[in-house]
Amino acid sequence: MKKFDIPFKFKSDFIRSIKEKRKAQDPRKKDFSPSAVKFKSIEILFARHFGFCYGVENAIEISYKALRENPNRNIFLLSQMIHNPHVNKDLEDNGIRFIQDTYSNQLISWDQIKQEDIVIIPAFGTTRAIQNKLEHLGVDIKTYNTTCPFVEKVWKTSKKLGEKDFTVIIHGKPKHEETRATFSHSSAYAKSVVIKDIQEAKIIGDFILGKIDETSFYDVFKNRISDGFDLKTDLFRVGVVNQTTMLASETTQISTYFKDIMLKKYGEDHIKAHFADTRDTLCYATNDNQKSTFELLKQEADLAIVVGGFNSSNTTHLAELCAQKFNTYFISSADDILDENTIRHFDIHSGQILEHSSYWPKSKQPRVILTSGASCPDSIMQEITEKLVALHDSL
Repeated sequence: MKKFDIPFKFKSDFIRSIKEKRKAQDPRKKDFSPSAVKFKSIEILFARHFGFCYGVENAIEISYKALRENPNRNIFLLSQMIHNPHVNKDLEDNGIRFIQDTYSNQLISWDQIKQEDIVIIPAFGTTRAIQNKLEHLGVDIKTYNTTCPFVEKVWKTSKKLGEKDFTVIIHGKPKHEETRATFSHSSAYAKSVVIKDIQEAKIIGDFILGKIDETSFYDVFKNRISDGFDLKTDLFRVGVVNQTTMLASETTQISTYFKDIMLKKYGEDHIKAHFADTRDTLCYATNDNQKSTFELLKQEADLAIVVGGFNSSNTTHLAELCAQKFNTYFISSADDILDENTIRHFDIHSGQILEHSSYWPKSKQPRVILTSGASCPDSIMQEITEKLVALHDSL
């Protein structure tokens, strides 16, 4: 796999040594068991795969290249390049400005963007409407386009489905930048609808089988269907694609569900005419990180710490999985570990940042699970490791 030129501040010799050792032992990635590292008075179980993925490193390399190559020009990012506050802040500190926030609220008006300015497309990609707007302004959107190739793969799959008259069912979070971008590109070639989970899939399934009426469908999906969507004809042939950071197991469940619906409706002999198997749109890093987390669930540990931006979809799912078994704390950096009595963490259910007391185990040599999302720098993982070790050594 390609080696990227990313700033030293995001790297860690310690974390790299763990990853390189496992890579040498398991080059084909067949072993997803964690790496156990024993310190003086604590054992840390590092997930087999965590941290920067291909798409994130590619985006970081291109963004800092834009800074180096254009010292006297205005440089903008459409929105957060990735969902990590530390990386985004460093880009801002280096002079890059964000045109929109993560929810598409305008921070800088379009009339301030000039033809000679540099505009970086984030790793999530962007909508066709924004692409067209930038092209109308005469802005170059190709030189510093950091759209992840695995996101673009989903767009290409959606286009192929549309060319065969399949409707695209997008499994994603409706407000997420990547889902909005995918919906935009998919809708240009195919009738498209966004669903967030298996419960919403079942609403569509019930309509296909005639169990609910159009009103019940539109109550849920009226703002998540492409223009001209016709319920009488556009759920005749379907295929499922994935916002690349969703739970792989849930996308598989949704895909299998729709296949079963079409089998019930049209029978085995006609299934290929009504259902397209498109599970290959799942991102490799999402798969690897989630498989590694499932292996963590087979371990015994006193607590789990998951690290990343609190608006990171893929990191949220790792925290969700770990919480099935362990007391799990979703943190952004070592600063969230306040002391041996208090940790500041993001609660994925309430959406609030909380402080939790008495989180630290009483064991003489505790086992701590440590993993991170695909947009978390290794340097932050090293800082957290050092703080955990120092914290327990001081007790």
